[in-house]
Amino acid sequence: MKKGIVSSFKAGLIDTQHGEGYGRILRYFFPEFISALVLYSLPFWLDAYFVGQLESISMYATLGATNNLIHFIIKLAESISVGVVIMSGQFNGMQENHKVGRTVADTFWSTCFLGVLISSFLFFGAHAIYVWYDVPQDMIAFGIPFLRLRAFSVFFIFLYMALIGFLRGVKNTKTPMVIFIIGSAIFLFFDYALILGNFGFPRMELQGSAVASLIQYGVMVLLVLGYILLNKQYRKYGIDLLKTIADRTYVKQLFFLSWPVMIDKATMAWSYIWLCKMINPMGTCTVAAFCVVKDMERFAFLPAIAFAQVITFLVSNDYGMRNWAAIKSNLKKICFMSSIAVFSVLFLFALNPAPIIRFFDRKGEFTLLAAYAFPILSVLVFFDLVQLILSGALRGAGNVRVVMYVRLAICLGYFVPLSYMISTIDFQSATLKFILLYGSFYFGNALMSIVYIGRLRGELWKVSSLQETV
Repeated sequence: MKKGIVSSFKAGLIDTQHGEGYGRILRYFFPEFISALVLYSLPFWLDAYFVGQLESISMYATLGATNNLIHFIIKLAESISVGVVIMSGQFNGMQENHKVGRTVADTFWSTCFLGVLISSFLFFGAHAIYVWYDVPQDMIAFGIPFLRLRAFSVFFIFLYMALIGFLRGVKNTKTPMVIFIIGSAIFLFFDYALILGNFGFPRMELQGSAVASLIQYGVMVLLVLGYILLNKQYRKYGIDLLKTIADRTYVKQLFFLSWPVMIDKATMAWSYIWLCKMINPMGTCTVAAFCVVKDMERFAFLPAIAFAQVITFLVSNDYGMRNWAAIKSNLKKICFMSSIAVFSVLFLFALNPAPIIRFFDRKGEFTLLAAYAFPILSVLVFFDLVQLILSGALRGAGNVRVVMYVRLAICLGYFVPLSYMISTIDFQSATLKFILLYGSFYFGNALMSIVYIGRLRGELWKVSSLQETV
């Protein structure tokens, strides 16, 4: 007879017979956390700070709105990476080394094509994107050249995310961390130099951020390629990137795993784009407040992002050995650890958010709104945390289509119509409207979590999408 959810969760926290110990989980976690810090947060925070020094709310709002789109693109690239993690992890767990090597080679050429396709769309469709975004004209003028420059770095983002998927799949989290750190250091140097015109470089303002990103990801791709191809440890996989895709079986498996992940990750990232579109008519200052609140919450959310990466590759390897008890034990421990980490940071921020917000708002034009909304919205972050960890576990088990269908259904069937309805209502309080719009996103995550918990408490999750295609 199955235990209740609460009693089962408590039992999993003290389970020393199955899964990894807390110490080992933390050893996997810290490299991923540092990688998440330098990829998702630190560069964006300092980039926003440098742009904030220009004392232009329009530039700051343009950067924040465009970063929602870039975040969406990174999530598309991550879907390929997750597909490689799942395939490499399961094949590595079964000691099928040649299949791991073919996964890397096929991914490289597949992402080359996809990267060119998406980069071209961003470059040539920049004007149409901002018109659809419904932003003010001054933001469109700043955004078009900025997005066109960022389009070039998108190609390298796709290549890089695919290649580190292999490293994560074989449980190497330290090398991506080191390369992330190097890449971020390069970005921050050129970002500071080109935005503000320091060290003898031209003052490019907002465009300097885009050029810095291009340099960053170009160098990172060269570093990870060199590491994989020259490292003797990986010769057993027989990686040969010069071979064209001759066997379509691996490409089909990768596509079969990646496209649902691409849709589900894109759905969540697109939700922020949609949310920004609903907020845009409320004015530039409200858009800026949305950007700073989102960035603060995303910073506090970093431990959950790192733990989600860990649970994915732990589940993928345990799944290859059919160790169901270890999977559930690791999942409960990671949910607990990520909750403690995330809410510790959120609590500290919520005590006095205004000084942090003024770090980006030198004129103090949107600080009051953001400072009032942040503590209220922070409570709802728990729903996002739970769905992120659970979806990572289901992906590791190859249940990528389940995650995709749930996210797509709730986003289109609940979040979009509800947020649109709220946006059409004329509230006397702009702050209340802002909180309701943002809160509708988090309550959608709560619905996702309920569905994921039901799936994992059953037996159907043990039938992997990878099993069905091998």
